[in-house]
Amino acid sequence: MPRYADSDKEKVREAIDMVDLVSTKTELRRAGPGRFKGLCPFHDERTPSFSVNADEGFYHCFGCGVGGDAFGFVMATEGLDFVGALESLAGRYGVELTVEDEDPQAAERRRHRERLLELLERAAGFYERWLWESAEAAPARRYLAERGLSDETLRTYRVGYAPSAWDKLLMAGRQQSFSNREIFEAGLAVRSSKGEGRIYDRFRRRIMFPLCDARGRVLGFGARALGADQMPKYLNSADGDIFHKGDIVYGAHHARVAATRADEVIAAEGYTDVLALHQAGMANVVGIMGTALTEKQVGELAKLGKTILLALDADSAGQEAMLRAAKLAAGRRLQLRVVPLPKGLDPADLVQEQGAEAAKEIVGASVPFVRFQIERELESGDLTHAEGKDAVIAALRPVFGTLPPSALREELLAHVADRLDLQASLVSSWLPVAPAGGASPSGGGARAPRRTPGGNRGGGSAPWGEGSPAQEPWGGGSPYDDEEDPGRWGEGAPATPARRAPSANPVLLAERAFLAQCLAAPDPAEELLGRLSDDVFTGAFMQRLAAHVRANLRTPTRGLPEDDEAMGRAIAALLADAEPLSNSATVLRRELAYLEMTRAERDIAEARRSGSGSINELRSVKDRAKERWEQLLQQSMDETMPAR
Repeated sequence: MPRYADSDKEKVREAIDMVDLVSTKTELRRAGPGRFKGLCPFHDERTPSFSVNADEGFYHCFGCGVGGDAFGFVMATEGLDFVGALESLAGRYGVELTVEDEDPQAAERRRHRERLLELLERAAGFYERWLWESAEAAPARRYLAERGLSDETLRTYRVGYAPSAWDKLLMAGRQQSFSNREIFEAGLAVRSSKGEGRIYDRFRRRIMFPLCDARGRVLGFGARALGADQMPKYLNSADGDIFHKGDIVYGAHHARVAATRADEVIAAEGYTDVLALHQAGMANVVGIMGTALTEKQVGELAKLGKTILLALDADSAGQEAMLRAAKLAAGRRLQLRVVPLPKGLDPADLVQEQGAEAAKEIVGASVPFVRFQIERELESGDLTHAEGKDAVIAALRPVFGTLPPSALREELLAHVADRLDLQASLVSSWLPVAPAGGASPSGGGARAPRRTPGGNRGGGSAPWGEGSPAQEPWGGGSPYDDEEDPGRWGEGAPATPARRAPSANPVLLAERAFLAQCLAAPDPAEELLGRLSDDVFTGAFMQRLAAHVRANLRTPTRGLPEDDEAMGRAIAALLADAEPLSNSATVLRRELAYLEMTRAERDIAEARRSGSGSINELRSVKDRAKERWEQLLQQSMDETMPAR
């Protein structure tokens, strides 16, 4: 992985049009100078609570708590790490990155990879043009139309056509200065088996489906034969330096936003299944490109959502794929559900024959994976004699061993007993039960809950950071009692404990309010923060956050650590909090007094619990802070009163 110059991050940041970037995922409307609002792309909502600060380059959702800068937005919506987000944004906004500390061999490998990626991108465009512009591709266009796929859907997924001649792609690549070796290494050509070393086009007379990474970069192709005389029916790019079939789920870059919002992803088998379900309004669909599901693919599905709806064919291969998915999902805290497709119909057939609404209903009627397992054993077992029933019971023991006491378990027990024509109490005594709360991630009954609004998709630590006593991360819901009041910290607003949510940590809320006011009033804050010691703030994370604010009062978006997503979310939340606040030194001192008062209250409570410390002395500290706060509160209210 290349190491880019430290200055590149700021060059890219300055080039980013935040409104343009976020508008690719949600529609924004102006809400004030430099401010825009829209529906949050990270959770379902009807009233816009998602805010973009175009001047500072940050976003924040008051509904679910997510927030960050442009890099964090791309990382969250496209599933990239920081370097990937930096490269993606640099490419989007035309910034050339400077590679540092790269040995010559690594530099050559990187340049070679970039050449192959460019070649694959041009190949995708070549195949697209052939599909739409050539007479030869008329049968391909007719076949796709007969499958019910619209031009818009086909263009969205960049479906193309490979001409039947042996060297059309090869000659086009040469004309654009790509060598035979590069064309071969990109998986677009194969060598002759006659031994003379000649190469020719790998894909001929086939419908082409580009296979992309999370950024939408073409890594290879899946190709469907157009004629019955062609074998194999499906042909993929050969595995190489760029393409690894087992690492990819088809269409993930198209599905990511919808899957993130629903916290569930539909996994279909083939390319046209994905296109048909997407066209039917289910944008959170991806393809596993066959039934040989890999652990890496399950990992990619997990990045899209915690509930996976398996919309695989009801044949034996599809059922085996579902069982393999369950094994690979074990331990990943995923919920697997099975879409009950009618026998003999794949998702594309379902949409075409029964329509989009019927397909949505069937997908919405998905069942827990354990129900699928139980039905499979009941259907395959011989229930006509005692030995066959015993074999079914034996096969169901590991399935029921994943189910704790629950309504689902009782319902499934009753179903099994009815099918076996046995008493439910007997069947229950023969089948094990999991401890309460110990359900298998792939076998739970109810749908998995949606992702905690604003939860950390990257799997990192909570935004309060290490050593924090707060259990309510900024990215995991609102710590405020009244989140609909944007002026909750406004000038003259009595920042009393009654305005804080009772479940939130009052000291941390006071620290957050103080730091937000520092951003709103940087001139007086500069002098005040310079006199405060780090131990004024609670825990290592808040101390780091305060240090960043102190060092970047007027440009808080600068200098954020690349590997500290929590810090980015915290700064985004502070900027959102600071937006309605006044540039008032009085309000700033008032917030500090309130912080000192809440800390004294906490220290008094701790002294009572531990029996150590002077409670009387702490009460004096609290009383003095309260007196200052009341005076400053009145003063700030007087400042905002209109003159008579």
